[in-house]
Amino acid sequence: MVAGARGGCATAGAARRGFLALLLAVSAPLWLQAEKLGDGCGHIVTYKDSGTMTSKNYPGTYPNHTVCEKTITVPKGKRLILRLGDLDIESQTCASDYLLFTSSSDQYGPYCGSMTVPKELLLDTNEVTVRFESGSHISGRGFLLTYASSDHPDLITCLERANHYLKTEYSKFCPAGCRDIAGDISGNVVDGYRDTSLLCKAAIHAGIIADELGGQISVLLRKGLSRYEGILANGVLSRDGSLSDKRFLFTSNGCSTSLSLEPERQIRASSSWEWINETGDQVRWSPGQARLQDQGPSWASGDRSKNHKQREWLRIDLGERKKITGIRTTGSTQSNFNFYVKSFVMNFKDNDSKWKTYKGIGNNEEKVFQGNSNFRDPVRNNFIPPIVARYIRVIPHTWHQRIALKVELLGCQITPSNDSLVWPRTSSNTVGSTKREDETISQPIPSEEMTKGLNITTVVIPLVLLALLIAGVGTFAILRKRKKKGNPYGSAKTQKTDCWKQIKYPFARHQSAEFTISYDHEKEMTQKLDLITSDMAD
Repeated sequence: MVAGARGGCATAGAARRGFLALLLAVSAPLWLQAEKLGDGCGHIVTYKDSGTMTSKNYPGTYPNHTVCEKTITVPKGKRLILRLGDLDIESQTCASDYLLFTSSSDQYGPYCGSMTVPKELLLDTNEVTVRFESGSHISGRGFLLTYASSDHPDLITCLERANHYLKTEYSKFCPAGCRDIAGDISGNVVDGYRDTSLLCKAAIHAGIIADELGGQISVLLRKGLSRYEGILANGVLSRDGSLSDKRFLFTSNGCSTSLSLEPERQIRASSSWEWINETGDQVRWSPGQARLQDQGPSWASGDRSKNHKQREWLRIDLGERKKITGIRTTGSTQSNFNFYVKSFVMNFKDNDSKWKTYKGIGNNEEKVFQGNSNFRDPVRNNFIPPIVARYIRVIPHTWHQRIALKVELLGCQITPSNDSLVWPRTSSNTVGSTKREDETISQPIPSEEMTKGLNITTVVIPLVLLALLIAGVGTFAILRKRKKKGNPYGSAKTQKTDCWKQIKYPFARHQSAEFTISYDHEKEMTQKLDLITSDMAD
């Protein structure tokens, strides 16, 4: 009996230990999850001097037992501005669910529950660590945070709408990363946007700023429209909207007019689709049909487009270097031919250079543009920074059934004030020159300070030395010639005519004052500096 009791106790003890082990095994993942930094983070886009950050699943309920920790910085010497667009954390005590900001010298928070939270924090540092932690809870959206350097005191969050402001004209700074934040916009860049639309998301849609960069926007408030037409542009779908009292528009540089094309002379393609219709006639979908404004079917590629190793392309020759700021595309435009390009990449070049690939700003990789989602509706994509080139090549990346494309290029003529690829001052990313036809190497873009140095050192000094050299050679030749004639000095009249004529003409060509960044075929960017010069006088 005693032995049996002991055996029963041992069995019961083993069962208890097994139960505890099972309980630990089940609950261990919850403990481990809390130690994984970053698994509670959601949407994060950061750039040199601005960014956006949310909790996981935002604006849905954030998960249980997670931690999100991220250190954000702005350039040294700047102060960090934090703006909380939304904070909805279930906990009232901040014991297990909270948002906390920690710098090397200060701590802000923890914040949670219904406590009063500052909408903006101006820190005395350029770096802060954001920590969001969650325990067990039922509801709560978490947080949405934007940040920027102190250069942008007018920073707003991705959640600001135009009807939040009463002024008819104002300027704000949008952070990087607002494109994929939940929230509707209605309207388009031509007619304007409904005043209930998110400001920064609408600015990306309009092509005013790039999502990877953020940037300054200037807003004009105007009388509303009865209906707002939505389109897909720059990866953002704008919806049709109903009547509103107010609408808003963005001011821009005006370089977005349609660039005229002669289809038979300026548009070429890698191949064209040909087929025989029911009446026995040959139908050819040629590149000459690729203009967006023309009626009828589009250009369509030949059957070799089924081989993904061979890239199809549509090439446009603009006749001269122009500034291209965007492109509008559509599919076949024919209801019985459901063909369209879903995504594409862009190549560009000048007369004697190789093809370069347009690259993304943040990752310096081949930028893939979102194309059409049906055969009918136009889609717009903007180039930020713009492309300055003579030749443009659209290379389909993915498509539906068959490659079919109509295009319209947006841009303007090159002038002394706009002949450049304008990158943000803080950016070191570039569109580079090619290794192969479809690959590129990045090269740095000179900053504004570097430009000033170039103007002084590479233009002024060589011109002065050249002028002195030519003057010296010319004077020596004249004196030597006259010495042979027995008149070593000559008259004052002779000196004022012959001598000055000889050194005047090398400087007589008038040039425009422009600074251009272009791309050559030797993997380096060339810089053309034209200085206004006047004829030399007495």
